[in-house]
Amino acid sequence: MGIKVCVAGVTGWTGQCVGRAIIESTDIELTSAISRKGAGKDIGEALGVAKLSRVVSENVEDALSEHVDVLVEYTGAASVKRNVMAALAKKVNVVIGSSGLTAADFEEIEKAAAANNVGVISAGNFSITAALAKQFALMAAEHLPQWEIIDYASSTKPDVPSGTVQELAEELGKVRANKLGVSLDDLHGPKEARGAQIANTPVHSLRLPSYVISFETIFGLPNERLTIRHDSGNGAEPYVQGTLLAIRKVVSLKGLTRGLDKLLFTDSV
Repeated sequence: MGIKVCVAGVTGWTGQCVGRAIIESTDIELTSAISRKGAGKDIGEALGVAKLSRVVSENVEDALSEHVDVLVEYTGAASVKRNVMAALAKKVNVVIGSSGLTAADFEEIEKAAAANNVGVISAGNFSITAALAKQFALMAAEHLPQWEIIDYASSTKPDVPSGTVQELAEELGKVRANKLGVSLDDLHGPKEARGAQIANTPVHSLRLPSYVISFETIFGLPNERLTIRHDSGNGAEPYVQGTLLAIRKVVSLKGLTRGLDKLLFTDSV
């Protein structure tokens, strides 16, 4: 029997690519799906493939009314937490690809996952190359004392910073204390000009047309700089393989795991 999966946001930019990949896989089964605009349609037809004889649900309660092993969350900031908590209450494992969750949200999710003895894998970015960029930045922080992050996305992205950058900034703060050249209290002018302080990392979010998702971590030393940058294109294909990896891993985990890099670089996961 394959892993039974529900994809929330199945007709969205990333969700539809993930949904089609699941249908093509031999060890994962797309048993249900959630989409407001696709509700009532056959899941296969909504994805532009052959009929599956299963209907897209409008809400998480209907989608999880039958047995599901993993909820894959690719909706958006407005609904991600509600969907995740509903799945955990039903003892369903969760893979979170949506952004918009805060540190406090993750604390609540971690407690709910532990209480229900299920696993949650969340990544701000399920791209393999983005996970590498994050890992390289964490390695650099072990040797370089000062850095800032620039977060790029389209002008229509409502949440700041991106989930990718939120996750990266929090992880960098665990490596070492970032050494700011001038403390915020000693600045002359608006403190906001130095960006949002996330785990003592200045984060600057640009939201302009022509960007999809990009981020760069810039490390500085006297007379030299190191920039580690990742750029995403217009398609969602880069996020598919990382999501499938998370689906296969989460059914054997308990509690919260944050970051695709944890699956790629931690032997114990």
